[in-house]
Amino acid sequence: MVFIAIGPLTAAQIMLMLDRFAGAYFFDTQAGGSAVLWMHFFWIFGHPEVYILVLPAFAFANEIIPVFSRKAIFGYPAMVAATIGIGFISLSVWAHHMFTVGLGAWANTFFHPRHNVIAVPTRIKIFNWLATLWGGKIHFTVPMMFSVGFLFQFLIAGLTGIMLSVAPFDWQLTGYYFVVAHFHYVLVGAILFMIFAAFYYWYPKMTGRILSEKPGKWHFWLFLIGFHLTFDFMHIPGILGMRRRIYTYEADRGWMIWNLIVSSGAIFQAIGVLIFVYNLVWSYFKGLIAGADPWDAWTLEWSTSSPPRAYNFATIPSVGSRRPLWDLKHPEDPDSNYEM
Repeated sequence: MVFIAIGPLTAAQIMLMLDRFAGAYFFDTQAGGSAVLWMHFFWIFGHPEVYILVLPAFAFANEIIPVFSRKAIFGYPAMVAATIGIGFISLSVWAHHMFTVGLGAWANTFFHPRHNVIAVPTRIKIFNWLATLWGGKIHFTVPMMFSVGFLFQFLIAGLTGIMLSVAPFDWQLTGYYFVVAHFHYVLVGAILFMIFAAFYYWYPKMTGRILSEKPGKWHFWLFLIGFHLTFDFMHIPGILGMRRRIYTYEADRGWMIWNLIVSSGAIFQAIGVLIFVYNLVWSYFKGLIAGADPWDAWTLEWSTSSPPRAYNFATIPSVGSRRPLWDLKHPEDPDSNYEM
């Protein structure tokens, strides 16, 4: 996806450089160029970029949720197919960012359902994660708490994205804070939450020490509360007409209380991040010794020391399933494929 999406952006930058320094007229509207052409090039990169960022978060969820549900991930083939589908479809939905620039009815009609289609593989993923949780013996460790927060918030982000894919609705809200709130539901509510989950999950393997649970839970709850204070309430001034990229506004617009709530949420998030940084440093020196496998996990990195030796494994392990360490620990399991 990176190789495909970065090409149009690179081409646009070269064309812009030629406009500025070599007298070309690709985007100069006064000389017959097209500013809309720049928007096409940019968003052909810009929309897939969101999925380039979120796919690693999906991978973290695929690793963490099954371990703390004590179940194999539900519907693995469908999960893989959904990932591939997201990769392909995301390259063809860029123009929903451009409904207001006068593309015409036919273009709007084409890109509206295309953007709705991408909701199908993402919802498959959410269904599979929820089905993995269903009936599992859930351990609410800090990585799992961040993962559950991710599930709820990514669902909301997807729903507001579907709202913005409807051209008449998008005409009303493009350039307003509703779009900012939606975008940050993806960047913070989904991606950043899973980055935090990954830190708590793999920190023992990287350092040999476990991040402390108590400050980890303080981090989670403060950041969760702050996130929802900021980005839930940011939707409201967006609906009320507050535009993006303004530094001030008249006091009689009715936006002040909403922006006060939004700003107060940022304080909670900042405190949560400070606790996280403190936990990283304190646990590095004084945290509990992790051992090789503190989570009773299933993948091979947890079968070697924490942190791993430079050579990882003295002998190459035999892998016969997606849960090789489980197979090693439970050879009596009828589903085990470990080869002695």
